[in-house]
Amino acid sequence: MTYIKGVGMTKFGISDKLTHQMAYQAAVEALRDAQMNIQDVDAIVCSSLEFFQSIEKQRHFPAMLSSMFRTNVPIIKVEAACAGGGAALWFANQLPYDNVLVIGADKLMTMKSEYITDEFMMAAESRYEQMEGLNFPSQNALVAQEYMHKYPDSNMHHLALIAAKNHANAVLNPRAKFYKQPVSLEKIESSPIVASPLRLFDCSISVDGGAAAVITKDKTDVEIAGSALYTDYLPTFERDDNTSWDATVLSSKDAYKQAKLSPEDIQIAEVHDAFTIVELLAYEDLGFAKKGKAWQLIEKGYFNRDGKLPVNLSGGLKAKGHPISATGLAQIYELTQQLRGKAGETQVKRAKVALSHNVGGAGGSIATHILKYRGG
Repeated sequence: MTYIKGVGMTKFGISDKLTHQMAYQAAVEALRDAQMNIQDVDAIVCSSLEFFQSIEKQRHFPAMLSSMFRTNVPIIKVEAACAGGGAALWFANQLPYDNVLVIGADKLMTMKSEYITDEFMMAAESRYEQMEGLNFPSQNALVAQEYMHKYPDSNMHHLALIAAKNHANAVLNPRAKFYKQPVSLEKIESSPIVASPLRLFDCSISVDGGAAAVITKDKTDVEIAGSALYTDYLPTFERDDNTSWDATVLSSKDAYKQAKLSPEDIQIAEVHDAFTIVELLAYEDLGFAKKGKAWQLIEKGYFNRDGKLPVNLSGGLKAKGHPISATGLAQIYELTQQLRGKAGETQVKRAKVALSHNVGGAGGSIATHILKYRGG
């Protein structure tokens, strides 16, 4: 069994630090939380996108971390696009070492939006689709169109309710981009169309940020009870049905089996919401709602802070921000703090079981983790 010993995270937004400096900041906080120093770590697993690092003239990320930490332990880099943090945690969980430091960081805000758009296209679409101009928002818009065609009771209003929920949560999170910046449902539903049916506020925001976790074989108060990673075809047109993502279904079933739990046992969750439609699909693929019926629970506030299953208490990618490789570990940060009762303003009723769901591309790589609180 593997346990969480410490977690750390930078504030998400615009940072004057470089990628490796944000990674270091998050890692130092995680080590302090674990009451450890770098000499206690047997290995490091890191995640960061090569393209962003090349802008900083530094591509050898593991060796850069070695220089900063003054350590010669094995440092392995894992990439899985937007699922980099979750994939790094999954990989670290397979290693035979007693103590592993897992880090994710990316810096996006110094780049022009057209460069970020190109980079996301490379992570989500085949080169042939890129040549035809299919970008990440339009790809997810096609997924939303297919879903609403198959399940016509769902509509843009249900997506707006997801966005409003996540913005309301981010207002309470001091590390979120939209901290103390409320966004009304009216503003969300009147925002410009980006790619129909997705509006501006259906899309997550790019930010700078880093997050980290120390995992250990020593028993602590938070157990990684389930850890699974699955992949799927890169182009969505190669799949039979885009109203369900196989990698979410498979990774969650695997994680539930490892944890000896079912979807009904999950009490809080951090779900990947690069676009609101992705969060809606996840409700059903993770087993929280029946196929084609998530809209009913959304209308009832089931996933709100005061609902039966609070989702994205951190604000999610939508309002906390999405620094790519740091996102999956930022989910683990929030859930660990919630389980420990240390989540500050975002804290809800103390939970014992939590789930994180981290997606790379449009369902191309998906990591699902289940955490159990084992403390007093």
